[in-house]
Order: sequence, then structure tokens, then C-alpha cells
Amino acid sequence: MVKVSLCMIVRDEENVLGRCLESIADIVDEIIIVDTGSVDNTKKIAEKYTDNIYDFPWIDDFSAARNFAFSKGTGEYLLWMDADDVFPASEKRKFFDLKEELEKKIADTVMMVYDAGFDESGKASFSYYRERLIRNCPQAKWQGCVHEVIVPFGEVRREDIHFEHRKENTEYSDRNLRIYEKMIAEGRKLDAREQFYYGRECYYHGRYEKAAEVFERFLKEPTAWLENKLEAIRFFSYSQQALNRTEEALNILLQGLRLAPPTGEHCCDIGRYFYDREEWENAIFWYENALHAEKRTDKGAFVQEECYGYLPCIQLCVCYDRLGDTERAKMYNEMAGVLQPQSEAVSKNRNYFAAKEKSSFILE
Repeated sequence: MVKVSLCMIVRDEENVLGRCLESIADIVDEIIIVDTGSVDNTKKIAEKYTDNIYDFPWIDDFSAARNFAFSKGTGEYLLWMDADDVFPASEKRKFFDLKEELEKKIADTVMMVYDAGFDESGKASFSYYRERLIRNCPQAKWQGCVHEVIVPFGEVRREDIHFEHRKENTEYSDRNLRIYEKMIAEGRKLDAREQFYYGRECYYHGRYEKAAEVFERFLKEPTAWLENKLEAIRFFSYSQQALNRTEEALNILLQGLRLAPPTGEHCCDIGRYFYDREEWENAIFWYENALHAEKRTDKGAFVQEECYGYLPCIQLCVCYDRLGDTERAKMYNEMAGVLQPQSEAVSKNRNYFAAKEKSSFILE
């Protein structure tokens, strides 16, 4: 069985680090912790799991810190996690099996599923593949000061093994935006991928005009990855909506149809445009298409699971009710309930339909 080194960078993670390491300690062979300046009990917690703890001065460069951590790993394979990640117990058997298989057949990059968002029932609602396990070799290098990545290389393997991002702090930091703006101020040209993430940071911080400008420029980049372009179309549209340019927002979404068949997310965005204008039949067309859209998980896209089931169903319930088709409205509400049994919206709709039927019975 191959040796796997877990290599992490941390800073002030006393609230989550123990949970993370406890979830993964029994399946890795070595744990490397690189601290970038903690002032809390992060190091003391790390000491319970490993003696391999190093300091690395923070220089506004995630790749530099991660590459330092990787340089300390001695295993045949290097695994990364963030401190607020968790490895579910249900996935451990699959990981052990993978370690045995890698002894016989080498892979250079192993992509695994990253569950980064969860619905009311705890089910993953936002997922995508990430390079998770990397063969320890010179090509195993992180790139990018922010939203760092190892470009998959060599023999690439995809595994249905899930890691969960269980973020505790929900406040959105300005750290990433500050790093990008520092890079620009220093005269550094952002590559296509950096432009994409810079645009998202601008959007999340309410700088919609700037976000629209960045996304428009990004979409003209010949080297931009298709999946990032499809996501950029949506954020470009959101930025225009936030600026009250609703027609431009719709046109951007429609232009995006030229890039690839629409995803569930794309269909829901267009459906929402017509829904907000009470153009129920047009909205129905797009929401029903969302239920049959291609889910591009295996292509590395960010996937919002609810856009392929729950969200279209709950919206179709309203659309059909507004058109007077109560039976079909109830059908879609129940479909939404199967997908999210604890949904407050589904419960309210059931009460609404019950009251409607009672009122109709009294009138008769």
C-alpha cells in the first residue's frame, strides 16, 4: 500500500483543526502542518497528531505556502486539505482501496469530489472535482497566489471519493480581493484563471461595475477554460442585474448558450428572469429543461445540485399554480418534497393547497 502524506497550511484554526485531523488521521501515513502565523492554540492541537510542524512566513501567496508544505512530505503521494475540511467516515474504505490500487497502477493526479455546500437536510448541494491526491514528483507544484491549483498532469484518475468543506466562519473575507489588487498594483498581469476569480471577488464584495468589466474581458480570453467561461457568464449576468440592467443580463445568459448546451444552473437563471416578470409559460419552459440538463460534474464544473431537482420543482409549483393548473403545481411541490423533505417552502405550499381545497369545498 502506498504511503500518503497529508500536507496542510493553517493559521488560527483552533476551532476546526482537531475535527479535520481526527477525520483523516487513521488513513494517512504522515501529517505535515505548516503554520503561517497562528496566535491561537492551532499548533498545540496539531501536536496531538504530528511532530511535523513547520513555520512559514505569510507572503500573500497560498501557492508558496502549499509548495513548502508539499516539500516536507515524504510519501509517494501527497494529499491536501483545508483546516475546515472533513473526511467522512463513509469514504474511508474507498480511500484504503485506492491506496492498494495505486500500489499496482500508478496515477499522477487523482481527482476527488469536493462537497462545498449543503442543504437543510445535510445533503451536498454544491460539489465539484478537485485535484486531491498528487504523486510526489517535480510536477506536483501549486500555482496562483489565490485560489491556487495544481494543474492535473500525467495519468489523471477520477474517484467518487468525497471530501467535505464544513466552513464555520461564514463572514466573507476581503483577503483574496486585497491580494488580487496588490498584484495589479505591482503591475502583474492576471492570467485567465486569475481574472475569473478576481471577477468573482469583485462581485461578492458588491463591486458590480468592476465585476462586469472583468468578466467581459475574461470571456474574450482565448486560453480561458470552458467551465470557467460558463460560470463567468452567470456572474456577468448577476452583475448586470445588480446594476439594474436586466435586459443586458438576459442577453448575456442567452449568448452563453453558444458555448455549450445549457446546464441546470443556466436554465434556472433564465427561468428566474421570466419568473420575476410573471411570464409563467416562458419560465416553465426553462425550469422543465433544468430537470433534464447536463450535469457537468465530470468536467470539473461547479455543480449546484438543487438546480437539477429541487429548485426547478419548487418554482414550477408556483408557475403552474399561477396558470390555474393546481394538480400539476401540487405534483411538482411533492417532487420538491422528495428531494428536500425538510423544506419550509414545500410545507408552506402544502398548507396553501390544503386551504385552497377547503375554501373551494366550502364555496361548492
